[in-house]
Amino acid sequence: MSEGPAPGGVDARTTDSGVLIERVYDAASVAHLDLAERLGEPGHYPFTRGVHGDMYRRKPWTMRQYAGFATAEETNERFRYLLANGAPGLSVAFDLPTQLGMDSDDPLAEGEVGRVGVAIDSIEDMKRVFDGIPLDQVSTSMTINAPAAVLLLLYQLVGEEQGVDTRGLRGTIQNDVLKEYIARGNYIYPPKASMRLTTDTFAYCAAELPRWNTISISGYHIREAGSTAVQEIAFTIADGMAYVRGAMDAGLQVDKFAPRLSFFFNAHSNFMEEVAKFRAARRLWARIMRERFGAQDERSMTLRFHAQTGGSTLTAQQPDNNVVRVALQVLSAALGGAQSVHANGFDEALALPTEHSAKLALRTQQIIAAETGICDTVDPLGGGFFLESLTAELEERAEALINEVEERGGAVECIEFMRDAIADAAYRWHQALRDGERQVVGLNVQVEPEETDVDILKIDPEIERAQVRRVQDVRAGRDEAAVRGHLERVRAAAQGADNLLYPMRDALRARATVGEVCGVLREEYGEYDKLLAARG
Repeated sequence: MSEGPAPGGVDARTTDSGVLIERVYDAASVAHLDLAERLGEPGHYPFTRGVHGDMYRRKPWTMRQYAGFATAEETNERFRYLLANGAPGLSVAFDLPTQLGMDSDDPLAEGEVGRVGVAIDSIEDMKRVFDGIPLDQVSTSMTINAPAAVLLLLYQLVGEEQGVDTRGLRGTIQNDVLKEYIARGNYIYPPKASMRLTTDTFAYCAAELPRWNTISISGYHIREAGSTAVQEIAFTIADGMAYVRGAMDAGLQVDKFAPRLSFFFNAHSNFMEEVAKFRAARRLWARIMRERFGAQDERSMTLRFHAQTGGSTLTAQQPDNNVVRVALQVLSAALGGAQSVHANGFDEALALPTEHSAKLALRTQQIIAAETGICDTVDPLGGGFFLESLTAELEERAEALINEVEERGGAVECIEFMRDAIADAAYRWHQALRDGERQVVGLNVQVEPEETDVDILKIDPEIERAQVRRVQDVRAGRDEAAVRGHLERVRAAAQGADNLLYPMRDALRARATVGEVCGVLREEYGEYDKLLAARG
């Protein structure tokens, strides 16, 4: 099933997902919808109007600015800068070797250390990232997937060394490896092994970190890969269903783990479709959790989500225009009921954000929260004829696509199907852009001679050499026999059925490195090969 343009004449207009837009909407447009049932009350099933009764009247969404680059010290400095400027939550970006479970001195890491995020090789690096930041007073999100359990354990160990009650640590790990196979590509192990790590993390956090969000099921990267809004909803929820099913198959009770599930969506540029998308996803998830998985606790039915503005919508041409794009995308996420939002820097089509662009992105969020009045009432656009029609249409289309995935065996069995559907949507989008059917200011309309004089962030190559020395120093200064013993216990757990996180935690506490822990699992589980998987 693919999303495409809706039928219509020369004046036909559609959303980015191909939903036909009528000339005008009125009471007749929503007469077929049972709005009382579909809307409900904020904070109650089906949560169309928000997961909390008072939403932003109580407090605005968390402004969780994403940061991480070069060294742990520089990332720590950026975190302190954001906290000092009013950001109540932190979000960590890791470099590519860390995302792939490699140490900085791995030959395959050469040229990538510290480039797109901070390099974390051991607990010593994690301690430097959070130096002087009391972990019991901040909420931290970590964008990490294949080695998510390892980075979570390092964070917990830093809290332990700070002397805080680690059971009170608050935050989120992305931990959504299915979307890596589908859209992003930063996977390590085959899907079955990855699912085991995910469900072991659910069980570990239920016992050890009860306030931690154990997964952020991500549609963001699905959208960045070129999906439509409908595909973003459908494939994200299909992935979520696979995680729920996997946890239940492992013996976990749905109402024990589901309240700690969270989601991560993209805020793109088709404003009304984006607001409707968030509301439709929330309603659809509530119904699926209650009707398909038998959840009884309303918290298990709430789709709590973080939103990030669309990186793929930003242009290197006329980069100042991106300030406007980001502001409107933040507004759509807020009107859609996000729990937290990251606003991209206007320069991110060119490089990692500078301190100036990061501060401007934060101020963008603060202005919207403080000056627009949208926090004064819950779901300000709710009940609008166009919005409710669009919400219902997106919900129905997404549900049909979810059902197709389920009929094909579920998300784990449908990686290639979803990947192909996204690629098709991306191709059609670029065709429309090329043909002028879609307009992007500065790119194919209002084009100007390119003159980019934006100051961009540059990473010093010496940073990689210094990080390599650091990880080697960690290995030289530890009890090697103790580390080897702990790694063998990780291997034994991988070969059996015991929860992997406990022996992994002990190994990391003894100064085992990220690459060493992930290396044991690589040896036991192997690595996922996209081409071999595609060939069956």
